[in-house]
Amino acid sequence: MDRLFKLKERGTTVTTELLAGITTFLTMVYIVIVNPGVLSEAGMDFHGVFIATVLASIVATLIMGLFSNYPIALAPGMGLNAYFAFSVVGGEGVSWQTALGAVFVAGVIFVLLSLTSFRYMLLDAIPSSLKHAITAGIGLFITFIGLQNAKIVVASPATLITMGDLSQPMTLLTIVGLVISLVLMAYRVKGFLFIGMIITAIIAVISGEMHMPEKWAALPTGLDATAFQLDIGGVFENGLYAVIFTFLLITLFDTTGTMLGVAEQAGLLKDNKFPRSRGALLADAIGTTTGALLGTSPTSAYIESSSGVAVGGRTGLTAIVVSVLLALTLFFSPTVSVLAGIPAITAPALIIVGFLMMNVLRKIEWGDIEEAFPAFLIVVLMPLTYSIATGIGIGFIVYPVLKLIRGKGKDVHPIFYVFAVLFFIQIGFFSH
Repeated sequence: MDRLFKLKERGTTVTTELLAGITTFLTMVYIVIVNPGVLSEAGMDFHGVFIATVLASIVATLIMGLFSNYPIALAPGMGLNAYFAFSVVGGEGVSWQTALGAVFVAGVIFVLLSLTSFRYMLLDAIPSSLKHAITAGIGLFITFIGLQNAKIVVASPATLITMGDLSQPMTLLTIVGLVISLVLMAYRVKGFLFIGMIITAIIAVISGEMHMPEKWAALPTGLDATAFQLDIGGVFENGLYAVIFTFLLITLFDTTGTMLGVAEQAGLLKDNKFPRSRGALLADAIGTTTGALLGTSPTSAYIESSSGVAVGGRTGLTAIVVSVLLALTLFFSPTVSVLAGIPAITAPALIIVGFLMMNVLRKIEWGDIEEAFPAFLIVVLMPLTYSIATGIGIGFIVYPVLKLIRGKGKDVHPIFYVFAVLFFIQIGFFSH
C-alpha cells in the first residue's frame, strides 16, 4: 500500500486517506442525483444516465488514483450537463444521441491533446480573464436553470422573465431547502449539499410533496437505454464544430484549473509545476470518452476534492475510496430517482454551485476594459442567450478586436485569432 501510494513520503496514513475519501464522497455525491435529473430534461432515460454517471465517475477517478496518485475525484461536470441538455439538445435542436456523439469526439480530441504538449499551448492561448469569465458565466447559467426549475422565476410576455408565485408548495419548499443548505454551508458542514437534499426530502415527505419509494434499493438496470446510442455522424451532418470545441475547451481548462488548485492545497506542486499532469488529464479525457459511450455528459475534476484534502488526503488512495463509495450508489437507483424528481431537492444544489462558480469574478481586472468587457459579455450572454457556446464565442470575438483597436494585437496569442475567426463564422453564418 505504501509503495503504491507513497503514504509515508506524503505524510499520511491509511486511516487519514479513508476519512478523506469519505469526506470527498459526501461533498460530491449530489451529482448522482442532479446529473440524471438534468439530462433527463433532454429526453434521456433517467436510470440509464444514473448508471452512466456513476460508472464514468468511477473509471475517471480510479485512473486518477492509480496512475497519477492524486486525491482528486472526477464526475460529470455541473454546467457541462446543463450545456448538453439546454443548449445543445434544447438550443441546437439535435437529438441527445447526436449530443453524445459531440461529447465523444471532444473526448477523443482531449485524449490526443493529453498525450502532447499542445494542451499547454491551447491553455496559454486563452487569457485568464476569459477563463474566469467562462467559469462564472456557467455558474450564472446553471443558477438560472435552478431558479427556473423551482419556478422562482418564470416566463413573462412583457419582461421575458419575472418572479414566480412563491406561495406554490414546491417553490416554497425549494426556498426552504435553499435556506437549509445555506445554513449548513455557513457552518462549514461537510457534505452540506447532500445533507441539505436529505433534510429537504424529509420535509417533502412530511408535507406530502414527495412519496416514499416502493423500494429503496435494487440491482442497477436501464443502462441499455443510453449505452452505445451516440450518433457521431449526426455531429458532422449538423455542423456541431462549435459544440465540440466548447465541450473540449471547458473540460480542458476547468479540469486543469481544478487539479492545480487541489494539488497546490495538498502541497503536491513541485517548483510551481504539476507532476504527472499527463496521467491526470488522461483520467478526465478517458472519463469523458467512456461517459459518452455509456450515456452522460463530460466528466471534470471536482473542486469538492479540496474537502478531502482539508482533512488530510494526499494520495490516490483517497480517490480509490471515493470510487468504491460511488460503486455502492449503483444499488440505490429507486431512491435517487424519487429524489431527482423533486425540483425542491435538486434546484438548491444548482443555485449554490452556480454561486460558488461566480467566485472567480474577483480575479478579473475590472479596471482594464480590454480584459473586463469581453469577460462581462461572456458572463451575461450565457444565461441571456441560453447558450454557453454563444457567450464564449462573442467574448472570444470581442477580445482581439479591442486589443487591435488599442494597438495591442501582439498581446493576443496567434491561436486565439484562429478561435475568434472560427467563432465569427459559426455565429455569423451557421448559428440557428
